[in-house]
Amino acid sequence: MAIAIVIVPLALALLAAALPSAAWRGRLLPVGGAAHLAMTVSLLRTPSVDAFEGWVHLDGAGRLVLGFCSVLYFFTSLYAAGYLAAHPERPNRLFTACFLAFIGAFSLVAEAHHLALMWIAIEATTLASAPMLYFHRNPRALEATWKYLLIGSVAIAIALLGSLFLAYAALSSGMRPTLLFDDLVRDGPTLSRPWVRAAFLLLFVGYGTKMGLAPMHTWKPDAYGEAPGMVGALLAGVLTSAPFLAILRVYRVCGAAGDAAFMQRVLLAAGLFSMAVAAVFMVRQRDLKRMLAYSSVEHMGILSVGVGLGGAGFFGSLLHLVNNGLTKGVLFLAAANIHRAYASKSTEDVRGTIHRLPASGALFLAGFFAVTGSPPFGPFLSEFTILNAAVSTGRYGVAALFLGLLVLVFLGMGATVVGVVQGKPSGGGGLTDQRDTFASVAPGAALLAIVLMLGVYVPAPLDHLLREVAASLEAAR
Repeated sequence: MAIAIVIVPLALALLAAALPSAAWRGRLLPVGGAAHLAMTVSLLRTPSVDAFEGWVHLDGAGRLVLGFCSVLYFFTSLYAAGYLAAHPERPNRLFTACFLAFIGAFSLVAEAHHLALMWIAIEATTLASAPMLYFHRNPRALEATWKYLLIGSVAIAIALLGSLFLAYAALSSGMRPTLLFDDLVRDGPTLSRPWVRAAFLLLFVGYGTKMGLAPMHTWKPDAYGEAPGMVGALLAGVLTSAPFLAILRVYRVCGAAGDAAFMQRVLLAAGLFSMAVAAVFMVRQRDLKRMLAYSSVEHMGILSVGVGLGGAGFFGSLLHLVNNGLTKGVLFLAAANIHRAYASKSTEDVRGTIHRLPASGALFLAGFFAVTGSPPFGPFLSEFTILNAAVSTGRYGVAALFLGLLVLVFLGMGATVVGVVQGKPSGGGGLTDQRDTFASVAPGAALLAIVLMLGVYVPAPLDHLLREVAASLEAAR
């Protein structure tokens, strides 16, 4: 099953590329989503998942990321099938093949326990997702795709250099060079400290760019802004989880080498800076999807702040990874419905969505409250946990700055969202006959229900997994 969860989506991608019928290619997406979710559940119930002499191993962090991303992918695939059916005039052969291949590549990221294999898998997710950005086939989509590929290529090259530095850290200490994570953690105390520190900085810059941390975030506004809504959901919830998982695994290695304090300072500074940049650019933002891109920059910063604080911050950051990913699914799917109805993403054209699209407008408004950390939604619990970690460790300045930036984001994003949702419905020739349907609303509503549940109750298996991964990170300090 460990290999099947990678091979099956890739096989379905080949089938989608070979099918002559565009309609059947679209119907293949939820089949792939359901199959992946079923295999994920089977893997999560398997106590030990190992293959290829330790190169493939599903640890606690991999289980966490694979589990929630599979749920998000499943509901996104349901939406994608309806979206493609509503656009039969657009060619979808490459899109459907990449949509299916993407989750196969991501599954390999979750299972890869070798630094080089993980590097290859993360680059595969980039290559699989890039053609999906060009679905609308206009000049702005082409520009966004090339910018995404160019910046991503530079980032992955820097990460490769960091991987080589980490291997050399073992070689310079007279040890056999290895890139297996378990071996690196075991041999951490004997690794060369200067080479470990240099490796971490390079890996953090490389994978931090893939996450979209400021100032390496410049690909995000264009990519999220031009991609179809369901692709935006995958970019914000699934794609960014892959490099964050890589950073967590590198953190354990460098922590075992005795450099945890240095890493936490870097993570804390980068996280707060990302939140500040997002807060500035979110004020008076006139493009709905670009606003969600800057929201993603903010939340990548929140994840980094949680890890940088340590202690309870580990738990809060891991929980926030899940909450943010699912919430972004709600927002991007609702934004996709709004975009289709108004034929525009500009706040100058999009007004009164609660009247024109009652369900989608309500989902977008609820998603806004969720993503900005309002109770009783899940992000409130995870952000409060991170804030409590700052206060409990006596970092009152960090706590005050963290809370202040959250307030600024709420105000900046709120001004845009309220204007879009409320008010008199805008008119003009850009309006289409798109209306809310069960197929376009149900996936986002289901994700919102999960986010709401996580705000009031964290299931025992998830809580146990979060604590297990947080304890492994704490042990590396």
